[in-house]
Amino acid sequence: MRIAVAGATGNIGKLTAAVLEDDGHDVVRISRSAGVDLVTGAGLDKALASADAVIDVTNAPPADRDGTIAYFGAATGNLLDAGERAGVRHHVLLSIAGMDRIEGNAHYAGKREQERLVEAGAVPWTILPATQFHDFAGMVAGWTEQDGVATVPPLLLQPVAPADVAAVLARVVTGEPAGRRADLAGPERQDMVDMARRTLQAQGRTVRLVPTWDGGIFGVEMAGNVLLPGEGAQIAPTTFDEWLATVR
Repeated sequence: MRIAVAGATGNIGKLTAAVLEDDGHDVVRISRSAGVDLVTGAGLDKALASADAVIDVTNAPPADRDGTIAYFGAATGNLLDAGERAGVRHHVLLSIAGMDRIEGNAHYAGKREQERLVEAGAVPWTILPATQFHDFAGMVAGWTEQDGVATVPPLLLQPVAPADVAAVLARVVTGEPAGRRADLAGPERQDMVDMARRTLQAQGRTVRLVPTWDGGIFGVEMAGNVLLPGEGAQIAPTTFDEWLATVR
């Protein structure tokens, strides 16, 4: 199959493209560095020519709620329109488990707009909601770190390995469109502050972590079980400890 991966320069995009190529598929990498601008649509028709399927793992640059919704709206709309013109038979969107329970997060608002457009579009689709990735806690600590101190919200998560997400996306895109799939999650629940501490330790970094809901992009509305996978979730095999053993 000829499969286009939008967001191919990101972590999940790189992993997914590699899995697909290892399986013998013809992969088209869609990114600005490859000459494609999703927001304007420039280069999309050429990139999707003869494509059988599309995987969208794009991310939005930091912005407020309206800006994030506008970004995802433009990028997703252009990708779907170009896919319809090219005769794409399957559009797969990677989304976020539990985000419908959260109103105050700009990124989640943008992802909801993305889902809405995919569901209303003319290209047959599958949406795969996944929990946060194993590297999420370390990323958050990196975003907030100043002078050796980082604030991290005490989220309860059931994180999933990026490589497991890529493997599932590769299987999904080569199958039939399935609508909204069950959540994809890792095998264990974790405290995000502890995840950040252990990730930083594995990286050989010394950072003092301050657990707090204040001053960040994650509000107290995310406390408790809000971000855990729903009933009937698909459980990926890789544990946080197994992933952590690969961190450098």
